[in-house]
Amino acid sequence: MKTSEKPHIRTLKLTCIVCPLGCKIKLLVKDSEVLSIEGNRCPRGAVFAQSEINPKRTLITVLKVNGGDLPVVSVKTSKPIPKDLIPKAMKDLSKVIVEAPVRAGDTIVKNLLGLEVDVVATRDVEKI
Repeated sequence: MKTSEKPHIRTLKLTCIVCPLGCKIKLLVKDSEVLSIEGNRCPRGAVFAQSEINPKRTLITVLKVNGGDLPVVSVKTSKPIPKDLIPKAMKDLSKVIVEAPVRAGDTIVKNLLGLEVDVVATRDVEKI
């Protein structure tokens, strides 16, 4: 950071989804460093809030299947991916067509978006 640049300080307001309490959490963040966390009623809320600074999600979708007893196969990423990359991942995956048969656990796409994350089938589709 240049000495003339000011650090980026921001406030994030979240609703915790870890347990049924739904705590309203407020984070004060400088760049990517947490300065303070308020509103969580348990330690899990603090962990959740910190993870939301750079949020990641497991992507679950379906892909088209050629020659199968089902028109699509359900898939998911092997690890969570950055939330802001989900639209790009969905666009890329919309172009993928899988040939039947497919087995649950088969890797359909390797290294999605160069993230070292695979897209894996979550069910079987038989060949017709």
